[in-house]
Amino acid sequence: MYKIVSKEKLNNAVELMEIHAPYVARKCEPGQFIIIRVDEDGERVPLTIADYDREKETVTIIYQVVGYSTELLAKKEAGDYVQDFVGPLGMPSPLHKSEKKVIGIAGGVGAAPLYPQLRKLAEMGVGVDVIIGGRSEEFVILEEKFREFCDNVYIATDDGSKGTKGFVTDVLKDLLDKGEEYEEAIAIGPLIMMKNVVKVTKEADLHTMVSLNPIMIDGTGMCGGCRVTVGGETKFACVDGPDFDGFLVDFDQCMKRQGMFKEEEHQCKIGRGK
Repeated sequence: MYKIVSKEKLNNAVELMEIHAPYVARKCEPGQFIIIRVDEDGERVPLTIADYDREKETVTIIYQVVGYSTELLAKKEAGDYVQDFVGPLGMPSPLHKSEKKVIGIAGGVGAAPLYPQLRKLAEMGVGVDVIIGGRSEEFVILEEKFREFCDNVYIATDDGSKGTKGFVTDVLKDLLDKGEEYEEAIAIGPLIMMKNVVKVTKEADLHTMVSLNPIMIDGTGMCGGCRVTVGGETKFACVDGPDFDGFLVDFDQCMKRQGMFKEEEHQCKIGRGK
């Protein structure tokens, strides 16, 4: 059992939990994820690590309440326990020191896995900028945390309630058109958002890493649900990634695979008979 040390509601749909998980906290690196199970009858849910504190032996996760299992998790409070918290899983992000700045692009809860990557780069002495996107101001998360180490924080909202009205790609294209130079871009968010970011960065010949965590299911490579084509080769997002070269990812295949179980998801009856 793993104790919930603290809990914070970031908006109406997104919550943050800090969980005491000594082994995971000692070993995890930016880009990796965990599998959480709320109770002994619960399903296994993969969630990317949003933060960790080796001294406190805690790991922070951020999740969107979208289905039965996350609804069950949302009912837990600080002081409660979850059944399983397994990790770290996946490969750490391939971060390296560079002379030029790195720009991060986050869509919605994609800000959570992007945060530890950009913070690690800043600790390595790399200059970092970030673009955070959300449907509205309410859905822009971790802005103040990013401001602690980012040189520039840009905001984009669909409705214009905060920052630029439009998409993160609009802000990115504007920055590149103005002559801002970056060594690399790291984009994390919905698949369609990452696909569109890559369209922009390809034109600028700006190397771009993306995270394919949105299509993970089992998290161990056993189910094959996260099978993707990267550079013409078959990869598994959970064991070979979740981070990949965005220029090489077949996003159309990814999005098709993500929708394979849509009907089953709507019919899910996990735990309803209790």
